[in-house]
Amino acid sequence: MGEFFENVARYPRYLITFTLGVFLVFFDWIKPLFRSRVSAIAVGGMVIGVFSLLYFTLRGMLGLSAI
Repeated sequence: MGEFFENVARYPRYLITFTLGVFLVFFDWIKPLFRSRVSAIAVGGMVIGVFSLLYFTLRGMLGLSAI
C-alpha cells in the first residue's frame, strides 16, 4: 500500500515538469519573433487575444455573466 501512495505522490511533480517543459519549448519557438519590434507587438497581441477569448468563453459557458 505504501508503494501506491509513493506512486501517486509522483504525479504532481510530473505535472509541473511537463508543464514547464511545454512552456520552455514554446518560448524557445517564439523567442526569435521578439527580435523585431513589430513582430513582438503582434505576438503580444495574439497572446492577449487568446487569453481574452478563453476568459470570455469560459465565463459564458459557466454562466457567470449574461451575454
